[in-house]
Order: sequence, then C-alpha cells, then structure tokens
Amino acid sequence: MRGVFVTGTGTEVGKTVVAAAIARTAAAAGERVAVFKPAVSGLDDPGEPDHELLRRASGSEQSDGEIAPHRFGPPVSPHLAAEMAGVEIEPEALVAAAESAGRESLLICEGVGGFLVPLTREYLVRDFARELAMPVVVAACPGLGTINHTLLTVESVRGAGLEVAGVVLTPWPERPSGMEESNRETIVHLTEIEVLTLPELDLSRPESWPPAQLYRL
Repeated sequence: MRGVFVTGTGTEVGKTVVAAAIARTAAAAGERVAVFKPAVSGLDDPGEPDHELLRRASGSEQSDGEIAPHRFGPPVSPHLAAEMAGVEIEPEALVAAAESAGRESLLICEGVGGFLVPLTREYLVRDFARELAMPVVVAACPGLGTINHTLLTVESVRGAGLEVAGVVLTPWPERPSGMEESNRETIVHLTEIEVLTLPELDLSRPESWPPAQLYRL
C-alpha cells in the first residue's frame, strides 16, 4: 500500500492533527485519499472525534466504521475500552479493513496513543503498523522532554523493522524558544531524520492549513 502510518510519542501530542494535515495536503494535490484509525476512544469527551476530523480533512466519503472500526466512549486504552464494552478487537479484521481502505487510495493511517499502546492484551499498535509495512511519521511536542520521548519512539519504530519517514513537532510556536530550536536540532543530529514543524491549526478551516511535506511516499 502507498501511504504513511502516523504514530506519536504519547497521547495528546498531535497525531490526529498531523495525520489530518498530511491527508489534506495529499487530497489538495489531487490524490485519492483514504484515512484509517484502528480504534477511537474518548467519544464521551466534548469536541470533534478523531475519525471525523480525518474524514473532513481528507475529503473522504468513508463511513465511520470504514475509518475507525472500533469507537468507544471512555478515554482509555483501546484494549481496556473494548473489555469495558464487552467487545473483542480482532487484529486480522483490523489489517483487512486497513488494506481495503488503501486498495485504490493513498492511505493515511493514524495509530492510537503511542507506538506501544495495546490494541488487545497481546497485540500492540507496533504490531499493527508492522503488518501494514508503511513508512512511519512520528508526531511529537516541541517542548521539554521531547528529545527522550522522540528518540525512544524512533528506536522502537526502527526496532520493528520500519522506516521512520520523519518527525513532526507540533504545535510549533510562531517564535520558538532557544530550547525548542535546540530540541529540533538535537533530534535531527541524533536520529539523522528530517524533523519538520507544524504550527497550531484552525481545525475548522482545513483550507487554511499549510502544506504537510511528508505525504509523498
């Protein structure tokens, strides 16, 4: 499949925004784009769910189930959310659904939480990404602690035998501090990976977003 797998250094680090920005850029360039996320939790919280933002940004006509086969209310890990809901997440079905979505389209797949988050008690986001075998984009925060978190994630992705296509630091401030600039430079130096930045986006206006450079893979 053509596409990218977007993971993050943890939860709430901008994975969905990065994935949406890549999908929007690809669609604006004339690509037929499909988006996918194996599970969405936290639907009980206010705000637009991840799968809806991905669909809106990409211009996709996929249904909720085609984008996110599992959708849960509590903001907890997918394996726990599934147990609480009394349902079973089947890895084989997730892979088949992602492959179906990407059969005739550029696939932008977003993981859940960090790279080692469990989808089931024995099957991690890492295992799902490895089966899809797409290049991986790592979303990370620009501030304190991001060097360690990003290096750990990059090491884990590479350890799974996958290519790290790039790192995106977001939300990147209009006037970054010396520490933030140093974080970016240090990650580049220690990983030899391209590190891009993405400013805070107006999520209600995808047409206003700057192009995301990592979609051409």
